[in-house]
Amino acid sequence: MEKKMKKRRRDSVMGSSNNRENRENRDQYSCCKKIRFRTPIDVSPVVVSTNNNSNNKNNNYSNQKRPKSSQSFDFFDGLPDDLVVCILCKLSSTARCPSDFINVLVTCKRLNGLALHPLVLSKASPKALAVRPKSWSDSAHRFLKLCVDAGNIEASYTLGMIRFYCLQSRESGASLMAKAAMNSHAAALYSLAVIQFNGSGGTKTDKDLRAGVALCARAAFLGHIDALRELGHCLQDGYGVRQSVADGRRFLVQANARELAGVLSAAGLPSAAACPWMTWHPNHRHVAGAGCPLLSDFGCNVPAAEAHPASRFLVEWYKGGAAAGEGLRLCSHGGCGRPETRRNEFRRCSVCGAVNYCSRACQALDWKVRHKVECAPMEQWIEEEGREMGEDDGAEET
Repeated sequence: MEKKMKKRRRDSVMGSSNNRENRENRDQYSCCKKIRFRTPIDVSPVVVSTNNNSNNKNNNYSNQKRPKSSQSFDFFDGLPDDLVVCILCKLSSTARCPSDFINVLVTCKRLNGLALHPLVLSKASPKALAVRPKSWSDSAHRFLKLCVDAGNIEASYTLGMIRFYCLQSRESGASLMAKAAMNSHAAALYSLAVIQFNGSGGTKTDKDLRAGVALCARAAFLGHIDALRELGHCLQDGYGVRQSVADGRRFLVQANARELAGVLSAAGLPSAAACPWMTWHPNHRHVAGAGCPLLSDFGCNVPAAEAHPASRFLVEWYKGGAAAGEGLRLCSHGGCGRPETRRNEFRRCSVCGAVNYCSRACQALDWKVRHKVECAPMEQWIEEEGREMGEDDGAEET
């Protein structure tokens, strides 16, 4: 019994010492943990070797991606939408061709959305809307319609001309041109005047000469050159208005002066050496070549003004192979492009009968450009044909 008691005491003493040692170990471990978290240790690798393997490892480590917090910030995403819309408005109003503006739409999703903002589309310039016939598609049609819905009067006039004369949608085309005319768009007023003079889209009895003169006068008041010229010829001839040769002549001179001023302002101050069209020709005949002698009564020739994108679309549309209709003719003035909407709608040249025009303004311009040197009376044709036939008979007799 005594041996057993001694053994138990020895075991209890050893167990208590072991427990004391375990407690001391735990205390040391917790102390080390506290010290380690309070003072972090730099574990970045230190390269001390100069061999190739160590250099490659160092390069790989330096080329690792940075965390998102240190990436470069995209300043475009930080710009407010109002500022971007303001910039796009300036771009659309100064674009020289549709691609200048369309390229913005395909840049990114944000620019695509902001470029179709109504404020941006309402500021689009005529050159930004100058769609070419070879590029005409449903998407181009929808784009012009978006501009119309945004309140762009240039888009209303351009799409109205295309629908009325190219797509044969007379009612919607006329309504779009009327929408532009109500916003004092001079070209739309003049186009509606031509429709009233010719009764386009209807019958011969639908002509309204007085309405055509009123629309022409409104467009002329806004400074439209073709309307000034048309109104001058109407006053000279008494067509739809009481005849007044003096007033008609005054409007014609004003149209010539306005067009000459437009050419000079676009080209700067010209000199006779740089601009040969500013020379005086004593024979008062048109010099062959490109140009329009606006002051041909005084022997001065100047280049023709640039046609409106809508008129240029009509010219290229029908030159590209589109048919106006069976028995329908185009206006003989090269810068017009209007087709007939019914047979014998346009007036023929009263001398030769070989050309036809939608308006007196187109006739006057084409006369100065080319028809002046080509026109020959029908009696002259008959005499020339008779002379040729007589020469053939004489040759047979001899």
